[in-house]
Amino acid sequence: MKQKIPAHQLRLGMHIHEFCGSWMSHPFWRAKFTLNSADDLKKILDGGVTELWIDTDKGNGVEDLSTSTAVAVAVASAAAAAVAAVELPAPEPELSQSVAQPSHEAALGQAAALCRRSLPKIAALFGEARLGKAVDTAACGTLVDEISDSVLQNPGALISIARLKRRDEYTFMHSVAVCALMLALGRQLGLQGEELKQAGLAGLLHDLGKALIPLEILNKPAKLTEAELTVMRGHAMRGFELLSEGGAVGALVLDVCLHHHEKMDGSGYPEGLPGDQISLIAKMGAVCDVYDAVTSARPYKDGWDPGEAVLKMAQWKGHFDPHVFRAFATAIGIYPIGSLVRLSSGRLAVVLSHNPAALMSPAVKVFFSIKSDMWIDPYVLDLARQGCPDKIVASEAPSDWSFRGLEQLWGAPPARASV
Repeated sequence: MKQKIPAHQLRLGMHIHEFCGSWMSHPFWRAKFTLNSADDLKKILDGGVTELWIDTDKGNGVEDLSTSTAVAVAVASAAAAAVAAVELPAPEPELSQSVAQPSHEAALGQAAALCRRSLPKIAALFGEARLGKAVDTAACGTLVDEISDSVLQNPGALISIARLKRRDEYTFMHSVAVCALMLALGRQLGLQGEELKQAGLAGLLHDLGKALIPLEILNKPAKLTEAELTVMRGHAMRGFELLSEGGAVGALVLDVCLHHHEKMDGSGYPEGLPGDQISLIAKMGAVCDVYDAVTSARPYKDGWDPGEAVLKMAQWKGHFDPHVFRAFATAIGIYPIGSLVRLSSGRLAVVLSHNPAALMSPAVKVFFSIKSDMWIDPYVLDLARQGCPDKIVASEAPSDWSFRGLEQLWGAPPARASV
């Protein structure tokens, strides 16, 4: 039987019947063959193939999960290698000082409370900007300090909670999330003091230009037309102009506001800058903005799983600075909190915390047996523990499963739904 599948579901043992698209879009002279090589799989994914046909009479189908382990390991390892390709600077001494850490549950609860306090403040900020009022930098600075304290105590908690934003609060909570991400990434890159605070403020204000975008475009519950996209892309320049006129923020904030959509290969906007003309702070803004955007639910799409997002972003060519992206993945984890992962034992788990010294081995909560197709009593497993027999073999898309309440498994407070 012929079956059309997205490329990310391709596994060892499947018989490829036909690649979708032109023959020039894939790296093989032949179109029909059984996939037995992890290297061939990587070539297919790196070559930009998005869909293909398989023949389940001649090879495995999507449901044959047991055949996918070797391939999944290869893909995850390749993405991890891409993340690890660039060395990071050693952290400054003050960054390695011990900080009292709240419990996992307490950190998530505190993060949810901070999100609730932040939302009306950010909404008011955008509302005032829409009316032409100057930005209240004192209020913004206080909020950045609160977010910074949360990130210092537990980098993953606020980032994970803010990702669960409701669709009607996207623009405002996106600002909080990008602020938290910029602070976590900045610390990883060795930023300190006022420079680090400016990075957080840049994350908070990077999308302020959206306050000047017509609401029917900003809140449209469907994909934008090309004309609407042109208007939307104008938010970077409009935000830059708005903040410049106010004169209340520094050059770093203005830089991120204007250039957070630039790409290393020069294909970004608004100025199409090549990588060597994009500042470090703007490169940071680009990674943080995209990560929160793709992991957040929108009216026209579901958000990607956090681990799925990091692995996909690691394989994008010409988009992000490799040094900055590797620091980002080290800061939040290749499998961030809340990621759905498949283990070599044939079980599914959600990630509770990541290990900066072993990016592929976070602490997880195991809850489902693929082999038995049934829920099991959840238990916590530290994959970095010496002698641990299990390991992650793939990031799973929650949309491929019928699970509900995964957020509660990794500890998101139910009250977050009311933010």
